[in-house]
Amino acid sequence: MKRLVALVSGLGWHVEDLTRAADRLGIDFAAVPFPSVSAFVGHEGTRVHASGIDLGQVEGVLVRMMPPGTLEQVVFRMDALHRLSARGVAVMNPPRAVEAAVDKYLALALLDAAGIAVPPTWAGESADDALGAFDALGGDVVVKPLFGSEGRGLMRVSDRELARRAFSTLERLGAVLYLQRVVRHAGHDVRVFVLGGRVLGSFRRHAASGDWRTNIALGGRPEVCTIDNKTEQLALRAARAVGAEMAGVDVIDDLDRGAPVVLEVNAVPGWRALAQVTGIDVAAEILAHLRELAS
Repeated sequence: MKRLVALVSGLGWHVEDLTRAADRLGIDFAAVPFPSVSAFVGHEGTRVHASGIDLGQVEGVLVRMMPPGTLEQVVFRMDALHRLSARGVAVMNPPRAVEAAVDKYLALALLDAAGIAVPPTWAGESADDALGAFDALGGDVVVKPLFGSEGRGLMRVSDRELARRAFSTLERLGAVLYLQRVVRHAGHDVRVFVLGGRVLGSFRRHAASGDWRTNIALGGRPEVCTIDNKTEQLALRAARAVGAEMAGVDVIDDLDRGAPVVLEVNAVPGWRALAQVTGIDVAAEILAHLRELAS
């Protein structure tokens, strides 16, 4: 029996679902907190542990979540993933994909380099420069944290004085300012779940009443949908662009452009809404694919 380990930030619904799926598939599975990772160098070789488990001896590691942390903590976690990958342990997603997708600017730059349409975006550290970008982007932008998920920390700004104050505050906090032109859309987008070079499933996300954000965690309503070949290929290309085996790709129709754009590629995607609206046993599919990568 192969042993698979998930690195997690808490023991919530997704961990319970993975545990259930592992029992169904007959997989020896353990979920361990990402902050419990430690490493030896020069002590009987390089070893990486988590909660007493030698991760170098397991068949596969699932990066379920990257918990918030200091720069040092996040860098060390990525270092540990790179060491495991170098030792031949199947890591999903691969460290490079996690690094790319967790960084909104880098992910968008990789998508753009691959010829994939993305919303016009600016990133920098100067509040004055950000104000100039605000004007260049049409005076209506979404300000996002460079690292973040589930729509948390997003702020839509369409007033120049409010923008100036917000940018000055972020500059004082030492944050990277990340501005994205607001995409005019029909009130919904599509989350496409890619796994192993195929689309596992998709669903439409409708923004809650009075909100412009479609994120399920913020009240968005999921609805099963069938995507066309164009959207499917766009999602697959986006996942490949960041090197992800597993990805949640957010696609939205830009009414001004008259074509779909990719908003984001999430390398640690949740699947609760997808499982609920489609009936797909997503957790089982994930573990089965990781087991294949480990074989």
